[in-house]
Amino acid sequence: MKTIAYTRAAQLPDILKQRLVILDGAMGTMVQQLKLSEAQFRGERFKDFHKDVKGNNELLSLTQPGLIRDIHEKYLAAGADLIETNTFGATSIAQADYDMADLAREMNVESARLARAACDKFSTPEHPRFVAGALGPTPKTASISPDVNDPSARNVTFEQLRAAYYEQVEGLVEGGADVLLVETIFDTLNAKAALFAIDEFFENSGERLPIMISGTVTDASGRVLSGQTVTAFWYSVRHAQPLSVGLNCALGAALMRPYIQELNRAAPDTFISCYPNAGLPNPMSDTGFDETPEVTSRLLHEFAAEGLVNIVGGCCGTTPEHIGAIVQAVAPLKPRGVQPAGFYREAA
Repeated sequence: MKTIAYTRAAQLPDILKQRLVILDGAMGTMVQQLKLSEAQFRGERFKDFHKDVKGNNELLSLTQPGLIRDIHEKYLAAGADLIETNTFGATSIAQADYDMADLAREMNVESARLARAACDKFSTPEHPRFVAGALGPTPKTASISPDVNDPSARNVTFEQLRAAYYEQVEGLVEGGADVLLVETIFDTLNAKAALFAIDEFFENSGERLPIMISGTVTDASGRVLSGQTVTAFWYSVRHAQPLSVGLNCALGAALMRPYIQELNRAAPDTFISCYPNAGLPNPMSDTGFDETPEVTSRLLHEFAAEGLVNIVGGCCGTTPEHIGAIVQAVAPLKPRGVQPAGFYREAA
């Protein structure tokens, strides 16, 4: 059996015990502010492509890599410790909507390389920076019927999800990811396919990276879309022994508080992450969301002061200004106290 590799991120558990760690903000919000044209999304390589690709943000890692790296660097300059790769929709399942499923692996490799280069540029011995390889939920769900007239109908299988996620993991690791982040989980079965694929990759490659897991409570019901409470969700994924578990997206921090509190009680031995949206959608705002950096950072300061979190950042509507404000707001505070174990195991 292969020896499981230690990675750059082997120091992350110790850092998380010492201070709050900052995740970056929204990639999509930053891309939207650029107001790119169809031609800019296509670039030279895909100028004659048969289908519109505007809105395929993951494609920009291939056609406009300088823009993606610039966004990463803005978040790092604001103080982010962890930056997510531009791969939220970089699975063959999601890319099939653009007839670009065959590009999924390349997107993951190149996106991870861009994030790796940005982190290497900003890292110092005193302040290392880390690449979180982002695995999004895909636009298809294994638990919920797409046909209101047929509850048994499904538009994706567990095996299709597993294969797509395995390809994504291969690309992210090849490109230089330090951590694998399964995020914005609205269907726990999709997440379990991702976790299965990750474990399969670890077994086949002999490498073992830390895993971060982040679910999404979709409304005031306090449940993910596939019906689980936050506690039930955690019990469904805890077998993966993640470095952290948390919540992101869908809600702003104010509405997310009771669910972070619930997760805090359910997972006392695991680091907790929280990266909410910048409040509620607001089409009149420059970012499309309500909250200013001052508001978001104040709310996350309250979470940290209450001892609820170890990792904080932003999701939809957040910008480098939000991240910079969060850095300042939580800097004086101590992280939530946990004593996790077992993330770096050597095979016999």
